[in-house]
This record gives sequence, structure tokens and C-alpha cells, in this order.
Amino acid sequence: MREVVYRVYRAHVSLAYIAAQGQRTATLLDCHPLGPKPQPRQDGILWALGRRWSVDGRFREEASMNTLQGVADTLFIPLEARIFASKKFPEYFYDAKALSLEEHIPDNGIREKSSEYSLMASVARYYNMDAMTTAFIAKHAKCNIVYLGAGLETAYYRLNKNDAFFYEIDVPDVIAARRSALGENPHEVLIGSDLLDMTWTEALDTSLPTLLIASGVFQYLTEEKVGDFIADARTLFEDAELIFDTTNETGIRYANNYVQKTGNTQALMQFFINDSAEFAKRMSVALIEERPFFTDARKILKRKLGLYTRIAMKVVDDKKRAILVHLKLG
Repeated sequence: MREVVYRVYRAHVSLAYIAAQGQRTATLLDCHPLGPKPQPRQDGILWALGRRWSVDGRFREEASMNTLQGVADTLFIPLEARIFASKKFPEYFYDAKALSLEEHIPDNGIREKSSEYSLMASVARYYNMDAMTTAFIAKHAKCNIVYLGAGLETAYYRLNKNDAFFYEIDVPDVIAARRSALGENPHEVLIGSDLLDMTWTEALDTSLPTLLIASGVFQYLTEEKVGDFIADARTLFEDAELIFDTTNETGIRYANNYVQKTGNTQALMQFFINDSAEFAKRMSVALIEERPFFTDARKILKRKLGLYTRIAMKVVDDKKRAILVHLKLG
């Protein structure tokens, strides 16, 4: 039995039309809700919100994540990694929200195709960025936390506290899927925009201390575009810092091999940094910190990790093949 997803965006769709297409079930997304249960009207039109109904109107099951069908697999790689670590190594990293989404993820085989090291590399990025973000929030009574290329990031649920305002920026299609799947919470704003189109900053109070976080984003840009973004941010924000993860020239080759193994050959990486201090100088900003990925993971997990993972982590840290760069923009 086939099933289709109808995106009707606050409009309506006729059950007779669905039946005429040979479908016995369908998912109606983002329609106007008339209460906890959609109500069929006399003209055969069913209003619904993210729920799956059969043609005869019987409720079948919640379908809150169906909008993520067809979303690029690169969005699921970090989410799958956070689920993996939360289940296997909760003493190191735990993401309750990610775990709650597991049953809704399409069967894309990402975890099966990924090594323990690859999954932990993704999680280590979030572990360290969470620590740096927590420190920033603690330092400022009121501030902006901005996730660039947010995808299915669940940091809001891990870190929301005090008077921090969370902004998640991504292209409109991704934000639409995210909004349908995760909703929008107090002190959280979702913005559908190209991160390089700085008009999204109009939604923020740019006079507040602001932490910009680019997790797994800059690698897909050229150095020229990264430099332009930094220059624009310096102009637009009065007091801003930027955190992003990167690799060196050798590391980017390994990273691209991993992405290709997931079956995605359209999202290969370009940007890398061989010398963080030199890069900061060229960008006319201050380098606050260059942090290796795995310092804490190696201390906390030790022999719980596989031998290959432990060796790879040490090599990557020693050779700076995966680092987090923290810059003061102004």
C-alpha cells in the first residue's frame, strides 16, 4: 500500500481527490488545525495538522516527522550521531530531544554505514560547542545565540536558560521541515534564509552580546565566502563572537571520504584552515581559542571506545585535523 505526503500549507485537500489518486492513506501537513482532532467537513474536505488519516477518516498515527522525508541526508548525519552517543556514552554526551526523534528518522542506514570514530567526531563537535556556548551564556545576562545552518540542531533543548535568545538560521525548506518537526519555543526564533544573506540579522537585537555558531557549515563554503561573512558580521554586530569547526588540508580529504560513504556526493567540503592564528590575522579579528575535538572524550571514555577510535582521536588531535576555532569579531 502506497502512502503519499500532501503539503497543503494552511489550505485544504479533498479526501475524494486522495482516493482518486489510488491512495488509501495520506499525510496532510501544516494545515489549519481545528482542535486536537481534524474534522471532516460535509464537502469531503479534511483539515489536519501533521497527522496521518485514512480516506475513511479514521485516525492512524502521529506523523510529526514526515516532513523530513526527502530532506538531505547530511541533515541526519549529526542527529544520528547524537542519538548514538546518547545511547552508548551518556556520561559524555546526552541529548534527550534527539533520542525522542529516533523513531521518526527515515531508514537511511547512516549509523550502519558510519564507524564509531565518525559518529564520535560529530558528537565531539557538539560537546565542545555546548561547553563554549554555556560559558558565553553564563558570562552575559542577556544575549543572542545564533545557529547558522541549524538543520535539525537540538541545542535549544540542551542549553536554554537565563535570558538567552536562540535563533536558528537555515534555508527556507529546511526551516519549514524543522518547524513542522520540532515546533518553535519561547526564546527561540526560526529564520528561513541563506546565512550569507545578512538580512536575517534584522530579526535580532544586534546590540546584545551575540555568539554565532557555525557547526558543520563553513566547510561547504569557499574561504572567500567565509571571509565575506566574517566581515559582514563585524559590521552588523556591536559585540559578537564566532565559533566554527574546521579541519586542515589533510583532514578535509578524510571528511569528504566519509560523506561519500553515506551516499551523498553533492555535499563535498572546500574550506579548511592550516593555521588558526594566521587565519584570524588575515580576517582582522582576534583568536580567542583553538580547541581540539577529542581531549575530554579521550579522558572520559578511555577504553570504552574501540581501539581504532582511540588511535584515530589521538592522531586527529595531535595533527589538528579537527579543531574548533573561537574568534572575537568586535
